[in-house]
Amino acid sequence: QVQLVESGGGLVQTGGSLRLSCAASGRTFSRYSMGWFRQAPGKEREFVATVSLSGGSTYYAESVKGRFTISRDNAKNTVHLQMNSLKTEDTAVYYCAASPGTIWDTRTFAVWGQGTLVTVST
Repeated sequence: QVQLVESGGGLVQTGGSLRLSCAASGRTFSRYSMGWFRQAPGKEREFVATVSLSGGSTYYAESVKGRFTISRDNAKNTVHLQMNSLKTEDTAVYYCAASPGTIWDTRTFAVWGQGTLVTVST
């Protein structure tokens, strides 16, 4: 099983950009679909984006499509989330997650990092 550590969160103004990173330990990283989820204050955790084993397929929530890009580097055991045109409603704790299943079934993401806070201010 992989262990996940996120980084890259912080404070950014509306319209700005941030790049989140997730470092995975273990030699089985390439066997996992990877994803990003987020939890805003007072809300449930929600799906943001997922990427397939090879990185060739991606899946995005409608709320971030066209603004966020997920990618992975299997040689470095890392996953990234490039976030552009940030909005105040993007404020949340962002979690990296792994799944032995497909990118389309977000319920199978059961390995989680500790999260990194993203705050978007006006």
